[in-house]
Amino acid sequence: MRWRTGRRALLPALALLPALPAAAQQRFITVASTTSTEQSGLFGHILPIFTHTSGITVRVVALGTGQALDVGRRGDADVVLVHDRAAEERFVEQGFGGPRRPVMYNDFVLAGPAADPARIAGTTDVASALRRIAAARAPFVSRGDRSGTHAAELRLWQGAGIDPLPGRGAWYREIGQGMGPALNTAAAQNAYILTDRGTWLAFRNRQDLRILVEGDQRLFNQYGVMLVSPQRHPHVKAADGQRFVDWITSSAGQAAIAGFRIGGEQLFFPNADQAGA
Repeated sequence: MRWRTGRRALLPALALLPALPAAAQQRFITVASTTSTEQSGLFGHILPIFTHTSGITVRVVALGTGQALDVGRRGDADVVLVHDRAAEERFVEQGFGGPRRPVMYNDFVLAGPAADPARIAGTTDVASALRRIAAARAPFVSRGDRSGTHAAELRLWQGAGIDPLPGRGAWYREIGQGMGPALNTAAAQNAYILTDRGTWLAFRNRQDLRILVEGDQRLFNQYGVMLVSPQRHPHVKAADGQRFVDWITSSAGQAAIAGFRIGGEQLFFPNADQAGA
């Protein structure tokens, strides 16, 4: 009976003890990145390799590039990996992080219904294709979410000399969502859409959608990585975040990216060794 009484007294005291050091010291970083790196399956392939090598777990916040950079500006991530070079360079210039380092590239493609009402199939001139879509008032789904893909789309419209916004709500349909939901919407509405090739290859609900325009150099899609500034945000896990930046731009990280394939097709092409990318 005395043992039971002592045990009852001991249990509340044990509950007050601090958690085990291993649980308290679990190492992780937060990476704010684009929906394309997540929804394509790239992170599912490369992050376990990094964790096995480093002992550092990576928690991904997958958003459009503009929103991912905002997360970095607030200090709610340790690293950002995105694909809008102009926005990335502003991020660095404003002192929120850096330096920016190139990681990999792929390309954008213009997809649309097999019936192709705007008659753009086979052209390699994306500006001409967009002008035909606008002239035909054919349905076009825009992410409308400040993502890298959305920024690229707006640049392409501008380069084509077209302002699509007067068509908003009619043929030009902004949905404010990531690449996967945007592709689902385009498939359901038989609409044209700009998509990164990586997410397209991983996308299974294509229905009647086909790649109609590809190969234009203006469709090049570069990704960059940056450590969030520990000077601006002292809680940033600078050492572990830098280890991720160094790994993904190292020969081992670049090999992991090159090794990610779907149906035998490579989705992203490492180019960390190209300083000007």
